[in-house]
Amino acid sequence: MSNKKWLNEIKWDEQGLVPAIAQDARTGAVLMFAWMNREALEKTAQLGEVVYWSRSRRKLWHKGEESGHTQKVIEIRTDCDNDVILLKIEQTGGIACHTGRNSCFYNKLEKSGWEEADPVIKDPKAIYGDKT
Repeated sequence: MSNKKWLNEIKWDEQGLVPAIAQDARTGAVLMFAWMNREALEKTAQLGEVVYWSRSRRKLWHKGEESGHTQKVIEIRTDCDNDVILLKIEQTGGIACHTGRNSCFYNKLEKSGWEEADPVIKDPKAIYGDKT
């Protein structure tokens, strides 16, 4: 993808970011939400692995750089307004969330309030050490 015209078609927000949703290409499950800047989206397309922009760390974040749970790109799509990216991915190790779960969307609203609906696959301390 040497022609970068496609990047100009994205509607970046005031901070130069676009929301990105990671979806399991096989199951259709929504795994996580994060942000991308122009460089992250370009690197994602070049590498075939997802790179996000970390707003808290103010730097590029190659998903899985610490955990080993990388995301292989199957498809990159945009919505009808070109202001949201959908990443159809293959999740290494089946863990997308830093909590050790398959998906970041594990809380479910019940009558009593939010409840954890999905199990921890691997203890985050075993993935990251004591950084969590």
